[in-house]
Amino acid sequence: MRYLSFIYPTLAILLWAGNVVVSRLSAHVIGPQAITFYRLALAVILLSPFVAAPAWRNRAIFWRHFGKLAVLGFLAMCLFQSLSYLAAETTSATNMAVFTALVPLLTVALSIPILGEAPTTGLVFGGMLSLGGILYLVSGGEPGQIFRNGIHAGDLMMLIAATIYALYGILLKRWNVGLPGWQSTYGQALCALAIMFPAFLATPPELRQLDARTLPLIGYAGAFASVLLPFLWIRGVEKLGPSRCSIFMNLLPVFTAAIAFLLLGEPIRLYHLLGGVTILAGVACAQVFSRPLAREAAGSRGEAR
Repeated sequence: MRYLSFIYPTLAILLWAGNVVVSRLSAHVIGPQAITFYRLALAVILLSPFVAAPAWRNRAIFWRHFGKLAVLGFLAMCLFQSLSYLAAETTSATNMAVFTALVPLLTVALSIPILGEAPTTGLVFGGMLSLGGILYLVSGGEPGQIFRNGIHAGDLMMLIAATIYALYGILLKRWNVGLPGWQSTYGQALCALAIMFPAFLATPPELRQLDARTLPLIGYAGAFASVLLPFLWIRGVEKLGPSRCSIFMNLLPVFTAAIAFLLLGEPIRLYHLLGGVTILAGVACAQVFSRPLAREAAGSRGEAR
């Protein structure tokens, strides 16, 4: 039965990969702000019958932590999602997934200045390894092109989006608002929906139409990616723990590349494989080798004596 627990994070990552492909399909069909608003509205509608009543009973806690919930909702549900949809216009689904898989590494890196955690050997060496993989990936296997042509806007946006999501995870840990997980998510979604409303109204009418092309994309993003995916991930964390679950993020580029190849016809080239594997190796290194660097250095000095 313990091995059956692996199904939860695996299915969650598979749904996440599908959502990356949905982001690519939405490019030039619906505005980033519009699909973000619609998916939030659908998620709130689906969650309300189950979460609204208990959330109302905890309304005193909601009001006390309203500012924190608004910041969290803005980071994860507004800024991260909008940047991802915007990046999809100029980069591939595979690249988007690889950058998203950097979140665990970026979380460890940001935990040093924000949470005061000590840098680890895995972070230093894994960070350098992942950086080399990123340069190789975004240059199409020719790092010299970066100095001549620069980095694609979509790749840069995904790197920023991944950093924002890592910051979200750290603040979520630091700001323990005292609400059950689903109620906290519901509160964040409500705040994010209100924040996105002006941006939705500013979107040109032709980029916020509901039709046969956009409705399936919104349905997947709002129901599967915003409700079912978090449920599966939370269940996986309950069964396996957060550290073990985070390792499954390494499957995201694999699943995404396969789905994008089948549905979008995106080619899988050698630089995708080499760059992606190098980046994921760096992420795994940061997760596995968690010994503080200061302790490592102290041990080396002790041996020298």
